[in-house]
Amino acid sequence: MPVATPEVYAEMLDKAKRDAFAYPAINVSSSQTLNAALAGFAEAESDGIIQVSTGGAEYLSGPTVKDMVTGSLAFAAYAHEVAKKYPVNVALHTDHCPENKLDGFVRPLLAASTERVKQSGLPYFQSHMWDGSAVPLDENLQIAEELLAACAAANVILEIEVGVVGGEEDGIVGAIDDKLYTTPGDALATVAALGTGEKGRYLTALTFGNVHGVYKPGNVKLRPAVLDAAQKAVQEKYGIARAFDFVFHGGSGSTAEEIAEAVSYGVIKMNIDTDTQYAFTRPAADHMFRNYDGVLKVDGEVGDKKKYDPRSWGKAAEAGMAARVVEACQHLSSTGTKLG
Repeated sequence: MPVATPEVYAEMLDKAKRDAFAYPAINVSSSQTLNAALAGFAEAESDGIIQVSTGGAEYLSGPTVKDMVTGSLAFAAYAHEVAKKYPVNVALHTDHCPENKLDGFVRPLLAASTERVKQSGLPYFQSHMWDGSAVPLDENLQIAEELLAACAAANVILEIEVGVVGGEEDGIVGAIDDKLYTTPGDALATVAALGTGEKGRYLTALTFGNVHGVYKPGNVKLRPAVLDAAQKAVQEKYGIARAFDFVFHGGSGSTAEEIAEAVSYGVIKMNIDTDTQYAFTRPAADHMFRNYDGVLKVDGEVGDKKKYDPRSWGKAAEAGMAARVVEACQHLSSTGTKLG
């Protein structure tokens, strides 16, 4: 199937919300990690979301180019071709974009998609994330409102973050403090600014103790009930049940029970990056250690071309990451839910 159209993406999200499951959103930074994500979704018979961060987009353009827009458009073009060979739908998304990178990342991509849509084409990406966690809530929502209008014009979904995810991702650092827990008041302010769909569809990453990067279970206390409180606050004021489409950020180390509870409160997208990075690198490291004298020209020897050929360890790395994507689909109950 090709990359999801805006209509198919909306149908994917509606199905997840209706049937109480979530899609893994897999961060990629190369054609190999993209292929691994696609293979994992196909094996799990799950549709899914594949995304690039600012750093991933920059890396995709080449380490001597370092242009986020170039890397993003190259990723999108490649994904649109290879996705045709897989029997699942995937949506393309750009991850965490802070204020100082909007003009070099999200806004140019939105402009390119808008122009394409005006010519009866499809947007390059199906959704974009604005990460306003580092600015005051009023400013966060003011920028979100402007971006939501631009996204709606391009038939694109906006993702926002209200609250702060702890840890570090692509240079964005969040302190581990009370701001890790979004309040019902923050949720009501979000709806007051962005509406409940009439201004355009958006996904909301409310924070409930989430931390980016590597941490062990128990290091930070996740409180998924924060999401339930937000949904109930909006329902009480506006009469709309489960108004939010939630995103779960910073989920590495989360227990299956915590993930299931978050999904029960309306999470339909969960970002996965750290775990799939390790799942990709671990088989490559294993290959290098097991074939030390083949991948290196030790003691003046010539090595073994079959061992240092990037395809030999690359296939193992892709298989390892694909298996972790399958595991994510199982945890989020998206296995076997692909659209017909």
